[in-house]
Amino acid sequence: MESQQKLPITFWIISIVGLVWNAMGVFNFIRQAFISVPALDALMEEQPALMNATPPWIYIIFAIAVFGGFLGCLGLILKKAWAIPLFLISLIAIILQMGYSMFMADTIKVYGTMIGVVMPILVIAIGVFLWYYAKSSQQKGWIN
Repeated sequence: MESQQKLPITFWIISIVGLVWNAMGVFNFIRQAFISVPALDALMEEQPALMNATPPWIYIIFAIAVFGGFLGCLGLILKKAWAIPLFLISLIAIILQMGYSMFMADTIKVYGTMIGVVMPILVIAIGVFLWYYAKSSQQKGWIN
């Protein structure tokens, strides 16, 4: 018989905050991937050029990153170990996407240091944290 272990409140806080964080990522992906021409034209002058120069494979990587993270957090909430590989896949996609953004695109020039450097580092750090947290949760028997 499976024992019911009471989970700490931090488990639920991290899982729900992670889900909201990744839901914002999903929203940003949808907004960016399906932006209308008038909305694109309304952006600052360098932004449309940067977005138009972004190769389609980056949008695929972006989708994998945010949907993987969202589903991983949903897996945590459901206490399922399949969250771990989803977080790993998401993390790999995050690193690829942010690497492109920081080193291959003019993101820093267009958006500045906060969006071009600080935000990618923060996103990578959160991805690493969620993956390790899910692995730790499994080791503690919180998810299976």
